[in-house]
Amino acid sequence: MELGLYTFADVDPNAPDKGAEGAQRMKNLLEEIELADQVGLDVFGLGEHHRPDYLVSSPATVLAAAAVKTKSIRLTSAVSVLSSDEPVRVFQQFATLDLISNGRAEMMAGRGSFIESFPLFGYDLGDYEQLFAEKLDLLMAIRDQEVVTWTEGQLRAPINGRGVYPRPLQERLPLWVAVGGTPQSVARAGALGLPVALAIIGGDYPRFAPLFHLYREAARRAGNDPATLKTSINVHGFIADTTEIAADQFYGPQAAVMDRIGRERGWGPTSRAQFDQARGPTGNLFVGDPELVAEKIVAAHKVFGNDRFLIQMAIGLMPHDQIMRGIELYGTKVAPLVRKELTGSAVGATPAA
Repeated sequence: MELGLYTFADVDPNAPDKGAEGAQRMKNLLEEIELADQVGLDVFGLGEHHRPDYLVSSPATVLAAAAVKTKSIRLTSAVSVLSSDEPVRVFQQFATLDLISNGRAEMMAGRGSFIESFPLFGYDLGDYEQLFAEKLDLLMAIRDQEVVTWTEGQLRAPINGRGVYPRPLQERLPLWVAVGGTPQSVARAGALGLPVALAIIGGDYPRFAPLFHLYREAARRAGNDPATLKTSINVHGFIADTTEIAADQFYGPQAAVMDRIGRERGWGPTSRAQFDQARGPTGNLFVGDPELVAEKIVAAHKVFGNDRFLIQMAIGLMPHDQIMRGIELYGTKVAPLVRKELTGSAVGATPAA
């Protein structure tokens, strides 16, 4: 199983100098990706957003900067908001990243849980589902064919025999679909034969297991071999030298983010009691010392049979030194424990296709 990280590169939305704030966060972010590579983690993902509280609006650009500082770690969006982007440009950007990184690029396409990009780029939210379906179809066509003829869309103009360049170093640029827990999205990914990444940000994680069963059944019914399709769970969590330190360091920044989003979406405020419950044995938060987090990752793998596990540790305004220590412990302590338990060896995983 591959082990990795993802982040939205949170910044202070009230910073008086947003340029200076962004420059410092970018410097820190590149150091975090570089450390993740050095300690032997398998994947690092960046999420696309168009809000004042998140730094990265162009994951491929930042990942290209990280590519020249790293050697082995795979570099992916987490996610690219495909519905409000142009599939040709998305492919070109990640194919370019693939060339810069010597074949380590991946794409993770999603609808996006925030909607700011739709009015920003002139899209109608009423077309939310259709935009994603059409653009995913086009992105798959571009990935699979150098010269593209695509006439399937109503919201995007057709392409008649046009080449899309550059082509990636990898024969087939990996393309994942990110889902938030709706059965329709999971089943669609299975029917299309695409790897799926499931975000688990609330509730006990075992309750999401039926979605992977649905995914594999949908794949089988569409003629795709479920054994060849990769799955990932993407979670929130944090690792520190002791479980008490991990919980105390993570609670404040994570609660601030969840409360801010909650005010936008009508959720109630979080509490330390809720947080502590969520970091229990079957809770959605993977927070603790290396041994506890490793045990929980292994337990989740027994439930899901997932090929990849990504944890979002840098949530909110986490101090950079705490994030770096968490990454160090993840790579040097947690990952070897998980790998040894699952494979009998502490060495890294085979990359997902």
